[in-house]
Amino acid sequence: QVQLIESGGGLVQAGGSLRLSCAASGRTFMIDAMGWFRQAPGKEREFVAAIRWGGGSTLYADSVKDRFTVSRENGKNTVYLQMISLKSEDTAVYYCAARTLGLYGSSRSMLQESTYGYWGQGTQVTVSS
Repeated sequence: QVQLIESGGGLVQAGGSLRLSCAASGRTFMIDAMGWFRQAPGKEREFVAAIRWGGGSTLYADSVKDRFTVSRENGKNTVYLQMISLKSEDTAVYYCAARTLGLYGSSRSMLQESTYGYWGQGTQVTVSS
């Protein structure tokens, strides 16, 4: 099993920055990739960004490309989401997710929510305009 704890959410003005953290514990050796998803009120959960644990390849949603950066610190089993130039439409609950080793095909599979078996509790990000 893998446990995920997010932190770093909060209230920020438009144009500001936030950094989210997600610490993994448990059987972290099983992790293939970790991703960030978000869910705004009244909307479905959507992919934001993801990173492969080995190799470090990354993938971003078009809506956050050039503004968000996902990174990992393997020694601490932690993944980060650095968010800059935040917009009101970035307001959502942000979830960290982990998927375990398996046959997924290309790295683009990291945007598929169904490939992730472990989820954090979510952290609220509110961007005021």
